[in-house]
Amino acid sequence: MTGYNVDVSDVTRFLLGLLNIYSPTGDTERAIAYVRKSFDEMGLQTALNAKGALIATWPGRSNDQPRALTAHVDTLGAMVKEIKENGRLRLAQVGGYAWNAVEGEGCFVRTALGKMVRGTILPTKASQHVHGVKEVSELERNDENMEVRLDARTKSIDETRALGLEVGDFIYLDPRAELTDTGFVRSRHLDDKASVACIYGAVKAMCDAQLVPAQHTTILISNFEEVGHGASTGIPANCVELLTVDMAAVGKGQNSDEFSCGICVKDSGGPYHIEMRRKLVELAQNADIPYKLDIYPFYGSDGTAALRAGADTRVGLIGPGVDASHAYERTHQGGLAATSRLIVEYLVAA
Repeated sequence: MTGYNVDVSDVTRFLLGLLNIYSPTGDTERAIAYVRKSFDEMGLQTALNAKGALIATWPGRSNDQPRALTAHVDTLGAMVKEIKENGRLRLAQVGGYAWNAVEGEGCFVRTALGKMVRGTILPTKASQHVHGVKEVSELERNDENMEVRLDARTKSIDETRALGLEVGDFIYLDPRAELTDTGFVRSRHLDDKASVACIYGAVKAMCDAQLVPAQHTTILISNFEEVGHGASTGIPANCVELLTVDMAAVGKGQNSDEFSCGICVKDSGGPYHIEMRRKLVELAQNADIPYKLDIYPFYGSDGTAALRAGADTRVGLIGPGVDASHAYERTHQGGLAATSRLIVEYLVAA
């Protein structure tokens, strides 16, 4: 359909703001508040469930086939597992990623009182001048051999505890969010904040054009997806269709790219609903939206979490292409615009 405009500059502004709010799984309140404020300003009815996820409701022209959208605001991160004898910190991962993907990354450790202590994630043998090239390069990157070097004068457990740090404190990875002059957005945590931004862009475009959804719509911004149970609750029992918005994985052997909207036909949880796939493809074709069909073998989504929790609903999955997922990621404004447009087309379609 015509008559609406997705403002990709505004989508990018929203995305960069969200990327710069730390929100590892388990510590998402500030990011949820950021999204809720924008939804409230657009007139959606919002509330939080007991898990702290954001649930927005949007009345539609009909309520006989209710729909839902979901994307997640929680990201990868870490927690303090142990304060080591040398004053440095041993980490426990939040979410799943390869240690080499965060080696050398700057971070903050947030104390229980909210103090932010700067640090860097490093292998325990980081200096080639001390250990030699061979020993540094061959050191296995695992839980035992990675640590946080704190930017504080500490060389003991007691000195580190005196900074206010303790086991269980959250460790935030630097996002390093950046928009290039070629339209690329480079950052950690585009999975899945790019998709949250696409939902924002779609809702904003519809509100600006005074469009309403064809069906009563629930929007769930989940906060436990990276550990597997984000949308296990929050989807209404009468929901007939659930459109999950999560990144499209870009890389060797994949059909997805950063400039279009990915439509996932299968991931590690199995095939997505064929009627949803057909509908999404038809909508993209009719609106001339660039899209790619793809399969992601090492990938799961909140759609699968909802199904495994017993949701009786048809589930589809779309999202902007993201390169180097769970590392230092990249997408493009073209993919953000395409995904936002397909969300609009889906919501207004009878």
